[in-house]
Amino acid sequence: MPSTPSIEKTSDAALERDHHGHPHDVEADPQHLGDEEFGGHEARKKLEKKLLRKLDARMSILIVIYILNYIDRNNASAARLRGFEDDLNLKGQEFNTLLSILYVGYIIMQIPSNMFLNYIGKPSIYLPICMIIWGMISILTGITHNFVGALLTRFFLGFVEAAFFPGALFLLSKWYKRSELGVRTAVLSCGNLISNAFGSLVASGILNGMDGKLGHAAWRWLFYIEGALTMLVAIIAIYVLPDFPATSHTWLSPEEVRLVQKRMEEDVGVGDEEQAESGRFAGLTMALTDWKVYWLALALTSLVVSLSFNAFFPTLSATMGYNSTVTLLLCAPPWAFATIVAFCMCRHSDYTRERFWHIAVPLFFGIVGFVIAISTMNLAARYISLFLMAQSYAGFIIFLAWVSNSIARPPSKRAVALAFINAFSQLGNIAGSYVWPKPWGPTYAHSYAICISTNGFCIVMCYIFKRHLEKLNRDLERKEQEEGRPAGFRYIS
Repeated sequence: MPSTPSIEKTSDAALERDHHGHPHDVEADPQHLGDEEFGGHEARKKLEKKLLRKLDARMSILIVIYILNYIDRNNASAARLRGFEDDLNLKGQEFNTLLSILYVGYIIMQIPSNMFLNYIGKPSIYLPICMIIWGMISILTGITHNFVGALLTRFFLGFVEAAFFPGALFLLSKWYKRSELGVRTAVLSCGNLISNAFGSLVASGILNGMDGKLGHAAWRWLFYIEGALTMLVAIIAIYVLPDFPATSHTWLSPEEVRLVQKRMEEDVGVGDEEQAESGRFAGLTMALTDWKVYWLALALTSLVVSLSFNAFFPTLSATMGYNSTVTLLLCAPPWAFATIVAFCMCRHSDYTRERFWHIAVPLFFGIVGFVIAISTMNLAARYISLFLMAQSYAGFIIFLAWVSNSIARPPSKRAVALAFINAFSQLGNIAGSYVWPKPWGPTYAHSYAICISTNGFCIVMCYIFKRHLEKLNRDLERKEQEEGRPAGFRYIS
């Protein structure tokens, strides 16, 4: 039924611009129609700011957990510098096997872990318990004496660590609107970038200062200290991490609880707790029968291969010819730059409600970095190329936010989708570990060529996905016009 002229003509007084600069009808906006229960629109805005401050303060511990998650995962590479291989009598490819076996457990557990987390609804208990266990396993790695012992600890370390990152992304998606997710995902992922910048320097301090203390080798102290620190932070996290909105009432007022639920309802048209789901495995079925999940998983895997330089960053830095201390110091500035770029790009992506170009632009500059590295052995040029490569992580971070945006509801489907996509992408880490063999150095031209190819492939897949989402949005708009309904849910492309 066509609208009447009186409805079509909205007065200028009733129009207001939202925080993205788009005009909308305040009187017809469902968000404002229900603001009376919070004391009006202005009172609601103040309450919402207070709520986000409280929520951000509690979620900030996820950054610390992610730093420790990454350090515990990669400390074997640092331990290698101080006798890890010799003390365990490792031969041939056994050390590489210790690195890759972690991702086997990591891949296996991500989907079951997120399904269980969605079922119990208690991340403040589940995630810290997993953290305590992986800290304990890290300590146990320090007392191993042979390849089999180290292999078992590394496998189970990945098995337990798998709970954290997809669980953290799922937790964020339960509390924040889609327009808020990008910057929060960026801040969380900065934990990874910070670890890249300073993790090796922290390990260097432990390895240089603890050798022979109490009769233990320095590399064993590395596992003891970092594992114990992880367990300490896990105990604190139990009292800091929030649960899901439906179960986090102890630190929220009843009014704030209602506002959290209303925010999510407004964002996608239905709240997490109101979404009807049939059966415990409904989310698994819905996720694994949605082609978008496989498309995003393949695109992210390709992107992860192109980011495989991350694990070999000191090696690439060493091609400039400095000693090991200077080489490690030179690793920090590119990742500090990457952290700043990622944060700024994600804030702008949230502000403009746009994802594709904010992914493609950093990846394009990453390709420029790869091309520079292939083209010359000039010192300054190669160091600039490291900055350009590192900043491409901004695209990776925004991609993760895009996944949560694109598979918004129901929560059980989103939980499985996030876990599956993240787990599948770890195949890129396994493949990436073979992209940088020593015989290809010091130019690593073949390695950079592989990174350019996988990077470009990801950009193409993302563009096709963007066009698909735009088509879905046009279909939604046409259906709303035919039914005479106000504008509702839209995909962020």
